[in-house]
This record gives sequence, C-alpha cells and structure tokens, in this order.
Amino acid sequence: MAHKEWTTQNSTDLYGIPFWGKPYFSINEKGNIQVHPKGDELCSIDLFETINELKERHTRMPLLLRFPDIIESQMKKIYQCFDQAIKEQEYRGKYYGVFPIKVNQQRHIVEHIVSCGYQYHFGLEAGSKPELLIALALMHNPESLIICNGFKDRSYVELALISQKAGKNIFLVVEREKELNIILELSKELNVRPKIGFRLKLNTQSEGLWGESSGCNSKFGLTSSELVSSIKLLKKEKFLDCVDLIHFHIGSQIPSIQPIKSAIKETARILYELTSMGCSIKYVDVGGGLGIDYDGSGEARSSINYDVQEYVNDIVFGIQSICKEKGIDHPHIISESGRYLLAQSSLLVFNVLDSSSFNEEEKIFINKESHYFLKEMYDIYKAIPDISYNETFNDLVEKRKEMFQLFVHGVLSLEELDRSEKIYWKSIYELKKIIESKSDYEEIYEILKQQSTDIYFCNFSVFQSLPDSWALSYIFPVLPIHRLKEEPTQRAQLVDLTCDSDGRISKIIDYKTWNVESHLPVHKLKPNDIYLMGVFLTGAYQEILGDLHNLFGDTDVVHIKIEEGHKYTIEHLVEGDSISEVLDYVEYHRKDLLGKMHKTTEASVMRGNISRQEAGFLLEKFENNLSHYTYLK
Repeated sequence: MAHKEWTTQNSTDLYGIPFWGKPYFSINEKGNIQVHPKGDELCSIDLFETINELKERHTRMPLLLRFPDIIESQMKKIYQCFDQAIKEQEYRGKYYGVFPIKVNQQRHIVEHIVSCGYQYHFGLEAGSKPELLIALALMHNPESLIICNGFKDRSYVELALISQKAGKNIFLVVEREKELNIILELSKELNVRPKIGFRLKLNTQSEGLWGESSGCNSKFGLTSSELVSSIKLLKKEKFLDCVDLIHFHIGSQIPSIQPIKSAIKETARILYELTSMGCSIKYVDVGGGLGIDYDGSGEARSSINYDVQEYVNDIVFGIQSICKEKGIDHPHIISESGRYLLAQSSLLVFNVLDSSSFNEEEKIFINKESHYFLKEMYDIYKAIPDISYNETFNDLVEKRKEMFQLFVHGVLSLEELDRSEKIYWKSIYELKKIIESKSDYEEIYEILKQQSTDIYFCNFSVFQSLPDSWALSYIFPVLPIHRLKEEPTQRAQLVDLTCDSDGRISKIIDYKTWNVESHLPVHKLKPNDIYLMGVFLTGAYQEILGDLHNLFGDTDVVHIKIEEGHKYTIEHLVEGDSISEVLDYVEYHRKDLLGKMHKTTEASVMRGNISRQEAGFLLEKFENNLSHYTYLK
C-alpha cells in the first residue's frame, strides 16, 4: 500500500542520492532533481524544468547534458587536497595534474579542461598519435605538461621531439625497451635533449575490474631487468641526465586504498635506486586509478573505500617518507585522474516510451462452463489469505505449468489460456502485497518481486550511451528526474530500443538492502504525460566507447553553464547523429542509397505496383528520413 505522505526525503533515501550525488545533485521542494555544479545552493538549476525549456531549442530525447562547472569543481578539489597534504607533510615538490584524453576526447571537453586548468598548469596525457596531435594543438601553457604514454613509432617520437624543441613541455614515457633506441637515435638527429620517462611494471597487484591487467602481467611497462639495462644504455650514450620521470598505472577505478599504498611504496623504493644509479628524477607520475563512488556501497567494484583526501595523503606521505629516510630530493607529483575529473559532469536523460505491465484492477471471472483447471486456479486465488503462503505459491507455479501443457496439447483454447494467465498474475500480485512486511517469507517475496516487475521501454541505447553498464556490469545511478514527491509504486526493468536482449540496465542498487537488483522503483505512467529518467555519472569513457548497435548514433548534447540566481546559459548545443551520418560510418553513402532506391521504385512503377506519384512520395519520405535523428520522437 502507498504511504499517506511521501516526501522528497523518502525519494532521497530510496535512490541513495547522498551516497553518489553529493555535492552536485539533490531533490528540490518541487520533487525534481536539482543540479549544483559548484557544490553549493547559490548556483543551481531544476533539471526537469531545464529539459522542458531546452525543448524550445528543439533538443531531442535522449539527451546528454554536460556541466563543465563540475569539471572545474573537481579540478579545484584535487588541487586543494594536494596543497593541504604538501603543506602538512612539508613536502618540497609541486603537484601537476594531467588529463588523459582517452577518458573523453570530445573537443569541447578537452578545450574546457585546458582553459579552466590554465591557472593550475593542468596538462594533457596522450596515449596515441591522434591524441598527441590534440594535445599539441590545444596546450599553450609552457608550464603545463604533456605526457606521452602508449606504444610509439618513429613518426610519433619525431613529432614529440620537434614539439619539445619548439617549447612544449613534453615527456616521452618509455613503455618498451625498443622505444628507447628510437628516442636516442632521433634525439641525435634532431639535436635535442629529450625528456625521458620510464613506465614501471610494478609487482603490486591492483583490485577491481582491471586488477588482472596490473602487476607482473601488465601489458605496459619495464621490468626491473629492463630498467637496469635501459639505464646502462643511457649512461653509455651520455643521456642519463635526460631521465626526468618515472610512471606507474595499476588500473582504473581502484576500489581499495591498499593497492595504492603498496604501489607508492614500491615506486618510492625504485626512485631511490635510480637516484643511486645516477638519475635525477624530477617527477613521479602516479597514473590514474582514483575512483568514483558509483553506488555508495564502499565495497563493490563500482565503489571505493576511500576519499580523495585520503588518496592524496597516502601518495604524498609515501613518497616523502622514503625521500626523508634516504636523504634525496622530493620529486614533483603528477596524477592522471581523468575519471575523477569527469564522471560526475555528464548525465543521460531519456523518456519512457511505453510500459508492459499487468493491470491489477482488471476483474477476473469464472463461470460454470469454465475448464475445471481454471476453477482450481481461481479457488487458489480466492483462498490466498487463508492458506499457507508457501503452499499457495507452489500451487500457483505448478498449475501454471499444467495450463501451458494443456494448451500445447489442444485441451485449452487461447482465450482460456489468457484467462488462466490473468488469474495467475492477479494471485501473484495479491500474494506479494500480503507477505511484503512478513520477515518469514523473504525468499518467496524476492521471487515474487522479480516476477511481478513491469517493463519500461526507454528511448535510448545501452550500447551507445552506457557501454560499461553492458560490457563491464558497471552500476550507474539511475532514477526519475521528477515526480519525486510521489511514491514510486511500480517496479520496472528498464529496456532500451535495440532488438538485443542485453539492451537493458540490468544492475541497480537497492539502497534499503544494498542488494543488486534488476529492477528500479518507478512511478506509474500517466497517459499523455512525459516520464523522464536520468542516468548519472556518465562523463568518463561512456561517450567514446559507445558503439552503433542497431545504428543508434550519438545523442544530442548540451553544455550548461550555471550562474548565481538559478540562471544558466547554453555554452554549446551539439546535434546528435542523423541516420545518414550513422550509415556513412558503415559505408552506406547517401547518394548511393538514393540511387538504389530510385531504381527500386522505377522497377515497381514499370511492374504496375505503384503509380509515379506514389513512387515520388516514397522517394521523398526516404530522403527526408535520412536526415532524421536515429532515436524516436
């Protein structure tokens, strides 16, 4: 039964907003999601009202919203944390942040990071040649760093060295021994002293989704023997003074602080050993891995058991303690915390198109002509309050199986099967209501809850917009963005538009039990009213990893800058893919398709199937649809 009073606090607790949303998201007095991109009440907007206003600008569902102010807030926060730790530990090095472009290569995102990061000398990390070209074109602050990771060929190294000569503060991180030979050869040809870094293949094993790719089985980095032979080569070639940086990366979204502490301790030890061998290491790059609390549990791989200040404190203390013990200089610290910077800055909003659910109010009836099996099922339904609930449930399941068998063998008609299904579902919903608050029947209640969920058909593609939800079983916060002063009386599975059975959000946290469920508490759909859902914390990786399953393309994107007084401006409005643009990706070109369609319609005219007027109408509709959005209106 619905509560007499349902408040926004009930919805706040139900959807776990304090666990993943602070300080950027809350529910306002209207029952709508409120966004606070600067983490305070002075600058905030009502998300539902903003979406309605954006419709006047002809934006379409699904819609990706980016809040660049959140990126700036996250950047400021990590710098403040490092500043505090450096002062408390009397650390003599500085902190330099760099953004790994692979986290989100969209131009407006990278440009904003470079712009708001200028005051912090915030740099960029490139893991490929295309990303290096982006970094070289956008990075104009001579004090900001460009870190070159990933595999490198001659043209990659040559471009980086020439750019260093031209004034870019660029570091070539050696991932394989062979790369060092290329760097040395081209450095001599170009007459430049390179800034060389070594990626370390640590023994420290990480945890979480990327744990198996860390440690001694890591794809990248130099082993201790490769590191020693590289140092000997640099001594021989008189380039040892060019070794400026050591770097490690033990995985993305590290859920526990312990592997981070171990990695810092191991790296600090290598720092001392390299110093003893004659290197003058000026920078330690601790890579990425700083996690985001996607679900608030503090335990799952979508969660973390530490905060950013603890993460920073352990890094600074770990390096400082070995430097103090061994009497060596404190290196500058670099981190590549792209997920931390971006995850909270974007959210996906989509509308629910329709639902599939059992009508609990529908009346069921049995007459004397009804099949005796129907009468038996109806008797079970009527006796629900008086019979053992375990027995009732088992009898219902058994009778349902028997009814299907009778239908298959021609004993029951389709109408009789339909009536038996209605009796079954009516019984299931009635039984669920009765045992909901009875602790002795939790196991049966969970089964009934799973069985009696609705299906909400949602206007988006999991494969395009939430690839980590499908591929890695990541848990993203998802909830309605309005009607949060009403109790959500339904339980629904959220499925997308694609024809794939995997096209659904299959993992959702129940914040009462902390169990992972396949359904979400939602509101009953109202005829002719829009119902909007939001998926939060989608800023890292989701856009660039999305694929074109069923040829659903990029969504419309809006960059919202929020000012004081609950006002906002649209910085950028980027239209999503049209059907012709998506088809171009897979080599179906507009002119070719129109040509083939023209031949098809001409042949139909010649056969007398359609008139020339109808052929012209068909061609016009075909061409118009090529310009349409890939999603539904």
